[in-house]
Amino acid sequence: MILQEKLKQLKRERKAILAANFYNFETLSGVLQAASKLNMPVILQLSESSIRYMGLPIAAVMAKTALREYNVEGWLHLDHGSSVEIVQKCLDEGFDSVMIDASEKSMDENIRVTSKVVKIAKSYNANVEAELGFVAKLGQKQNEQEFTQPGDAACFVESTGVNALAIAIGSAHGFYKQAPKLDIELLARISENISTPLVLHGSSGIPDDMLQEAIRKGICKINLATETKNTFMLALKERLKNNSEIDLRIVFPDATKAVVDLISQKLKIIHQA
Repeated sequence: MILQEKLKQLKRERKAILAANFYNFETLSGVLQAASKLNMPVILQLSESSIRYMGLPIAAVMAKTALREYNVEGWLHLDHGSSVEIVQKCLDEGFDSVMIDASEKSMDENIRVTSKVVKIAKSYNANVEAELGFVAKLGQKQNEQEFTQPGDAACFVESTGVNALAIAIGSAHGFYKQAPKLDIELLARISENISTPLVLHGSSGIPDDMLQEAIRKGICKINLATETKNTFMLALKERLKNNSEIDLRIVFPDATKAVVDLISQKLKIIHQA
């Protein structure tokens, strides 16, 4: 099943899928071990930073091969693509889905750029995600005036034909300095106003019950990144304390296991919504 159809199905059923970023083989393996163990589908995400780190062809082949080897239903997605050029490169490498993020530009420019990507992606039969409103990135502040509005969402979707829409309802990228509070009522109004599947960015640190309520009110795709990196590194640092081991093949598995546990927990939370 192509991702567009999967997301539509989730929208109809008021369910969601986890979209997990990976950064190396160990985090990729951790995500897929969890998905395989629980027999649940997953979206593998690559940011531009991870693509630069691993190399696009290597990262894409590694993800596709791992999905087959772990026998997991899954898709490969570009997270926060900043330009049409990187989108094109990812589509040429066989990505199932791409995000074009022009959310910090004007509404008209966001529509123009997103429409261009939607047109390009059609020949690849690929899913396209865009963002509307302002979801704060690391170091940025979020305020309610920049939340996605139902009327704007309807206009944007109709103008672009985008397959999935990331919305601003109170989440933020990175860890939260104070307890996050999603505007569930606003989410419900947006979901009722458009048939397009909705995406929640910045799920790291959002309470479980709030995530589940967001799913019941229309979120179909939940992005997870920061928590995975943090979990891996904390476990690795703990393993290396007072330790002279130099063989990464011995110390990395503990950190991978921590990622397996984290992703398993997130998948169960999503499944129980």
